[in-house]
Amino acid sequence: MSVQWRKSTYSGGVSDEACVELGRLSSGVGVRDSKDPEGGHIGLSIADFSMLVDELKRHPER
Repeated sequence: MSVQWRKSTYSGGVSDEACVELGRLSSGVGVRDSKDPEGGHIGLSIADFSMLVDELKRHPER
């Protein structure tokens, strides 16, 4: 399966130091560092990814 990675539209561009990319995996969602795309990714189930997003919305300062 070929994963198409995408950066958030909120990203500051190429020089953004805190940007991740997301990709749809057969088992859920992949998350990787946009500055190191060959460094691997973290795979999350849809439920776990949803919980992560909810937590980030509740605590945006983290």
